Amino acid sequence: MFKKKAKAPKIKKVRFQTFRDAYNVTKSVKPWIGAGIFGVFAITWAIGISTGIVIGKPIYIGFVTLPVAVLAAMFFFTRIASSAAYVSIQGQTGAGASVLMAIRKGWTTTPAVAVTKNQDMVHRSIGRAGIVLTGEGSAAVRTMLQDERKKSERFAPGVPVTEFIVGDSEGQVPLRKLQKQIAKLPKKLSAHQMREVRARFKAVGGMSLPIPRGPMPKGIKIR
Repeated sequence: MFKKKAKAPKIKKVRFQTFRDAYNVTKSVKPWIGAGIFGVFAITWAIGISTGIVIGKPIYIGFVTLPVAVLAAMFFFTRIASSAAYVSIQGQTGAGASVLMAIRKGWTTTPAVAVTKNQDMVHRSIGRAGIVLTGEGSAAVRTMLQDERKKSERFAPGVPVTEFIVGDSEGQVPLRKLQKQIAKLPKKLSAHQMREVRARFKAVGGMSLPIPRGPMPKGIKIR
């Protein structure tokens, strides 16, 4: 019983630190965020109070809409903070890996499975949609993606392989839309097949090692 009570303040402290860090990152990109949050809160609450005045219950309606105003301000902050987070890492080496590894459900990402001295790199993600290879860097990353695709198809025959290149040029995926693009991919593997593919990649540790023999997930057709 005492342990549970001791954990509660600690959890609150962690949440406050997380909020503070997110606010600091957002403010560095969008200095007006503080005024924006207050503005959304004030406007929402003012609408509630005004409605209360019209119906003759300003205190009651104001009290009821107070938490609504707080939620509206928090929702506004969450949206802006998410956008600011992408802006803060835009152009940095490994930004794509950071976004991929932030996908918590259904995907496992191994960053930088291929890297050049010019910091061009390819990341490999495995999920129910198969294998996703994400490249970031110069135009040379296209060749790297092709090489990794051949290795992946040789290592996991029949498993769908999808390629993305992070960037804002034509044919590329903006960093802020990378997670959405991956989420749209159709599921091709069962949970068991996905775990088997992950286990194979994890077992060898790298694509340069000998490919283990054995049955691969059945019932998967190459596109």
